[in-house]
Amino acid sequence: MHPSRSSLVAMSAAAFATVALAAAPEGGASSRTEQVPADLSVPSGHEVAFTLAAEGVQIYACAQGTAASGWTLRAPEARLYEEGGRAAGTHYAGPTWESSDGSKVVGTKVSGATVDADAIPWLLLRAESHAGVGRMGGVTFVQRIRTAGGVAPDGGCDSEHAGAVAKVPYRAVYRFFRAAAAPG
Repeated sequence: MHPSRSSLVAMSAAAFATVALAAAPEGGASSRTEQVPADLSVPSGHEVAFTLAAEGVQIYACAQGTAASGWTLRAPEARLYEEGGRAAGTHYAGPTWESSDGSKVVGTKVSGATVDADAIPWLLLRAESHAGVGRMGGVTFVQRIRTAGGVAPDGGCDSEHAGAVAKVPYRAVYRFFRAAAAPG
């Protein structure tokens, strides 16, 4: 008997999440020692609360006849996974991260760094708003690291293709930070 396509996708996601998170310790100072560009450093007084792997697409639209002609990012669309591959939520326009418990955090880009020319940049985002009660409550910053893929297409955006949409596969690891507990 052969496994179904959906079970193969689930096994692939589980394998990715396990590999992506293997070197992503939870909480504490040790998780801040990874080589992250200085521009993406989270301010002191914040610590890693949890880390999730993401697998999905970056959605680009072909814009023509504007000051921003070419492929422009419309939104991410990704599933979030715990270590071991358990589904943990989704990531979509905003940028928004929504936990399986229904809580959400929306971020605003603080800075970015291109670590690999073949992958979308690593980012530091500040939490701007929260919704729901749960895991995403109290998140102060989000780092996008260990990116793979997701870069806008090199060509194919011309006047004949205005309005075209391209969905480019990507993977990343997101680290969610909260204000550090006061020593007590």
